[in-house]
Amino acid sequence: MSEPRRNEKEEEKRGEKKEEKGRSWDEKWQHDSLRMISIAVILIWGGLVAFAGTLNLFSYDWEEHGWAIFLLGTGVILVAKVIIRAMVPEFRRAIGASLIIGIILLAVGISDLIGWNWNYIWPFIIIAIGLVILLRGTLRHRK
Repeated sequence: MSEPRRNEKEEEKRGEKKEEKGRSWDEKWQHDSLRMISIAVILIWGGLVAFAGTLNLFSYDWEEHGWAIFLLGTGVILVAKVIIRAMVPEFRRAIGASLIIGIILLAVGISDLIGWNWNYIWPFIIIAIGLVILLRGTLRHRK
């Protein structure tokens, strides 16, 4: 009896994905405003970092550390998006990929800024990916 329900849900999801492809930017914005806001904030962050580097507002060399600062901020923005998605039911969606990418960007940014060796960073990335998979598996069984 649970089999027909599962098939109905799968077909419903497929229909939603097909609808998503044909939507305009306005419709996509209304459908997932958190995604669009995070993209906009990442672009604004990148512009601010580049502008500050061009004007020498801070004591960093753009060519040496500008990308690290941009990646670090982007990682923070993605992790913040994941936290919002996890806490606010209205924005709840899959968070695994965003969390993994956010943690990797944080690691790359931090490693470049403080001169960490990648040999120390990769184990934390692997641990983070494992934790995401573990959390995803346990949360999926709760439903």
